[in-house]
Amino acid sequence: MSDHHDAKALSQQQFTKHAEGYVTSATHAQGQELERLIEIAQPQRGWVTLDVATGGGHTALKFAPFVTHVTATDITPRMLEKAQSFAESQGIENVSFEPADAEDLPFSDASFDLVTCRIAPHHFQNPAGFVRESARVLRAEGLLLVQDHALPENAEAARYINAFERLRDPSHHRALPESGWRSLFEAGGLSVEHAEIIIKVHRLQPWAKRQGCTPETIEQLVKMVEEAPIQVTDWMQPSLWGTPQASFANHHIIIAGRKN
Repeated sequence: MSDHHDAKALSQQQFTKHAEGYVTSATHAQGQELERLIEIAQPQRGWVTLDVATGGGHTALKFAPFVTHVTATDITPRMLEKAQSFAESQGIENVSFEPADAEDLPFSDASFDLVTCRIAPHHFQNPAGFVRESARVLRAEGLLLVQDHALPENAEAARYINAFERLRDPSHHRALPESGWRSLFEAGGLSVEHAEIIIKVHRLQPWAKRQGCTPETIEQLVKMVEEAPIQVTDWMQPSLWGTPQASFANHHIIIAGRKN
């Protein structure tokens, strides 16, 4: 099996194990950025939309009241089951759930008015392929709207933070700086209309435990930040480090590009 398929299998394994935690995660279910996505996209009643790597389904369910239909996809069947159950419990009927690989979408060209993907592309082995596939299934003038972890432009700091994230979650592949996302959008035939960086603060303990980290792994995470270069700590802004209340800043990018 290739490294590419190994990585996808690892991602499925991780999210199968922790599916319930992502459905109930306040980080994924709540936050002003969900409202911000609505503000940026300006969804219309007649739209047909696609949510890629839906996870707990929160983005799909947020957009559902504003559009005709949302197709929510994920590579992990267990995650789709949990997301669908959650949608049914909320009485939402215009969202369907389908298994799909973000880098090889099983949809015809020009099928959707909007494609969303939130807090997922750092798991993708080929984010350029995801952007190309999203552009392919978008209709003319359609919008791709992505929210994901953002890293500093400093390459050394970016590598260190990716290693920190990967220690907590082995299915983490690579987050990108803003310049990386802009390049992918432009290469995929999308004109960037909007980009902004937001900061979310995570408490270390619940953040690590959501991925099943052992106390030993959490100790390693603590040590990584204690030994981090100044460019990393400037970015992560650790607070009360070494205590049960330890927290750090997690930067996210929201970027929107329109199909040319």
